[in-house]
Amino acid sequence: MTDSTRTWFISSADILGEGRHDILVKDGVIAAIGDEARDGAKDARRVDADGLIALPGLVDIHTHLRQPGQEDAETIETGTRAAAAGGYTAVHAMANTTPVADTASVVDQVWEIGRECGWVEVRPVGAVTKGLKGEQLSAMGAMANSRAKVRVFSDDGKCVSDPVLMRRALEYVKTFDGVVAQHSQDPLLTEGAQMNESPLSGELGLPGWPAVAEEAIIARDILLAKHVGSRVHVCHLSTAGSVELIRWGKKMGVKVTAEATPHHLFLTEELARSYDPLYKVNPPLRTAEDVEAVRQGLADGTIDVVGTDHAPHPLESKDCEWQAGAFGMTGLETALPILIETMVNTGRMTWADIARVLSTTPAKIGRVSTQGQGLVVGALANITLVDPSVRRIVDPATQQSRSSNSPYRGMELPGQVLYTFHRGESTVLAGELISKENR
Repeated sequence: MTDSTRTWFISSADILGEGRHDILVKDGVIAAIGDEARDGAKDARRVDADGLIALPGLVDIHTHLRQPGQEDAETIETGTRAAAAGGYTAVHAMANTTPVADTASVVDQVWEIGRECGWVEVRPVGAVTKGLKGEQLSAMGAMANSRAKVRVFSDDGKCVSDPVLMRRALEYVKTFDGVVAQHSQDPLLTEGAQMNESPLSGELGLPGWPAVAEEAIIARDILLAKHVGSRVHVCHLSTAGSVELIRWGKKMGVKVTAEATPHHLFLTEELARSYDPLYKVNPPLRTAEDVEAVRQGLADGTIDVVGTDHAPHPLESKDCEWQAGAFGMTGLETALPILIETMVNTGRMTWADIARVLSTTPAKIGRVSTQGQGLVVGALANITLVDPSVRRIVDPATQQSRSSNSPYRGMELPGQVLYTFHRGESTVLAGELISKENR
């Protein structure tokens, strides 16, 4: 028997932190909430959710699963296990794989493997340009019409720096209500860059990555999206100036959305003093003032979502000197704890806000109709139950990702996902992952 045909009774869950209610899950959907849930609970498997916050299943708009071609860092299996452990029920798998996800055959392969693994819904992201080379548009239409039904396109890891090509991409995705997710980084302004450009980079003798390299591309793309009337999504925004540009774009009515990462909400450039490439990331960790601006932008709705930019790397890519280290950090299993620490426990956001930026809105941006439906009767049973009172030391060795490059190693963070339900299937029960055959 599978959970798609099994009935679950979740008792006393604090739904969005707004009050305790019972939840009945039947045939993969939320069948009842409140008193009616108890009435239908006969023969149901029971979950005691007293003290737990109930959220809709989390949706990551920005994940690197590395497969195909980089399985030494991560696989779709290990990456989606990590996602389930972090409370996610859907992830968008970025295109910078080997081969690049720039054809229908590659995105369909990723989609199929994700479906077979069964931990979360895997939504492939298609490349904007062939081979991520920034020279010719990829087979966007074929990917949009494939089994994977790709709606998000990105050369993430590289910027679509050619304005003519970016315009054509925006025009093309408009025909099927897609979105271009831009890695905002002027390549000429960041050549050889290693960390945030600041007095600290000069002190450390590391080539700097100026804020304007990000902000110039964001401004350009906002104007292009306005001109074309298309949707553009700004990946991993990191500077105070970038936040202001998104405000400006939205005030003009441009269809622009933006994401922040957990690490840009929490960590600062000061960590570069260690010369430990664990803290090397693209875009780089910025100043404390930038972190505060990003937090404020998320709190006031300027920044639409939080995307993990989960970027696993094999040990040898991080266990080296700073200049030789790879850019990127893992984040699927720590995203919710970081949001609790920085936004909920500080009073800047409610649990309903967390559901909006980690579930409802990313599903909307990615046009994923099966996710982000909320905790309402009739919705697919994508449910995350988290204990906000727990504090745990982050130990990458105990995480589900194949790679251990977590920048939060040794830090104490709040919150533990105890239960994750994906379409009514129990992927996590009492904090333990449940394999397909045991669900």
